[in-house]
Amino acid sequence: MSKAFTKETDEDDDGHDAADTLPAGFKNYITPEGLERLHAELRHLQRVERPKVVEVVAWAAGNGDRSENGDYIYGKKRLREIDRRMRFLAKRIEIAEVVDPALQKNRERVYFGATVTYATAAGDERTVRIVGVDEARLEEGEVSWISPIARALLKAEEGDTVELRTPAGPEAIEVVKISYGGR
Repeated sequence: MSKAFTKETDEDDDGHDAADTLPAGFKNYITPEGLERLHAELRHLQRVERPKVVEVVAWAAGNGDRSENGDYIYGKKRLREIDRRMRFLAKRIEIAEVVDPALQKNRERVYFGATVTYATAAGDERTVRIVGVDEARLEEGEVSWISPIARALLKAEEGDTVELRTPAGPEAIEVVKISYGGR
C-alpha cells in the first residue's frame, strides 16, 4: 500500500493530554521555584530539543523515500511529542498561581510550601515538602498539595496527630517539625 494513502497519527494526538486537567475545582498552585523549572523546561524544548529534531527530520527528508526512513519517522514522532509537551507547559504556566512559602505569615501550621517532618506509628521519621501538582517529585521528597499525605498534614501544628488514609487502612502520623522557605 502506498504511504500516500495512510495517515500518520498517534491515537492520542487529538490536541488533548490526559494529564493536562487538574481535578475539578482545584487551582494550579505552584512555588516560584516550580514555576521557574516549568519555564526552564519550556525554554529547553524550544531552543535546544526541537531545533535538533527539526534538523534531523529535514536531513532525513532530503534522503528520498520517507516511508522506510527511520530517522524521518522517529523524528516526526519525536516532534509531535515535543510540541505536545510544549503546549502542555504553556497552558500550565498560563494558569499557574504562584504562592511563595517564604511569605507565609502563620508558620505554626502546615500550609502550601511547608516542609514537614512527621513520625509514623512505627517510629520512622520522614520529611516532605508540600508543592504544586506540576512540581511534585517524590524522589526529592516533594509531594503535591492534593496528595493524601499533604491533605492529611494541611493545617496541622507541631505535635498534632493526624490520620493518613492508606490502602492498608488509616494510619496515625505525628507532625514533628514545620518549616518554610525550602528544605
